[in-house]
Amino acid sequence: MSLLEVQDVVYGAGSEKRTHILTGLSLTVEQGEVHALLGTNGTGKSTLAYLIMGCEGYRPSSGEIRFNGLVMNDLPIHERARLGITMAWQEPVRFEGITVRDYLIMKHPGTDPAQYLARVGLAPELYIGRMVDKCLSGGERKRIELASVLALKPLLAILDEPDSGIDMLSIHDVINVIKAFRTGGTAVLLITHREEIAGIADRASQLCHGKIICSGAPGTVAEHYKTQKCELCNPVECHYV
Repeated sequence: MSLLEVQDVVYGAGSEKRTHILTGLSLTVEQGEVHALLGTNGTGKSTLAYLIMGCEGYRPSSGEIRFNGLVMNDLPIHERARLGITMAWQEPVRFEGITVRDYLIMKHPGTDPAQYLARVGLAPELYIGRMVDKCLSGGERKRIELASVLALKPLLAILDEPDSGIDMLSIHDVINVIKAFRTGGTAVLLITHREEIAGIADRASQLCHGKIICSGAPGTVAEHYKTQKCELCNPVECHYV
């Protein structure tokens, strides 16, 4: 049994859900696996992330999403978090009057915040005493949020590249972050449009017009992805539709 199983999921948008964004998508993520999901803008990558996390308004029109064998189509987001699923959000919350150290300890008592800051490319001695507020840049706050996700040690972490701040890290830093997740036994769904990022994964899949069209070794999938040369998903011109 896979940790995460997405089976034939259809999701529509609009007032009557007639515009299909996901069109029978199936995907699995194994225990402790780093699975890269490659796709250009408009393919449905972020939509899939929101469906797995159970964000408000995101429920499959049909199909199933299972986690450790449990069908969770209708579970609210907090119940999925209790099961061990987490996601790095696009706009981390600012806390006025709290230090980075206290922010990480508050969310994860007993943790050593310095080690997690270092793993996301932030020098602990420079950041551990700073306030988590508007004085931090967007990139710094995203890295701190990513450190928080690491410290949580979830069963599954969803990293949607621009939302999680992964796109602001060097390849070296991304490798260190992924190593940290692997060491903690966390599976990662790494959503990206960059084939060099996908190369870090154990397995990769390509998403095109709402469905998986290629899955396997990261190098093979990345090469397939490059040959398409799509900058924006256009179902009118796409032969995979």
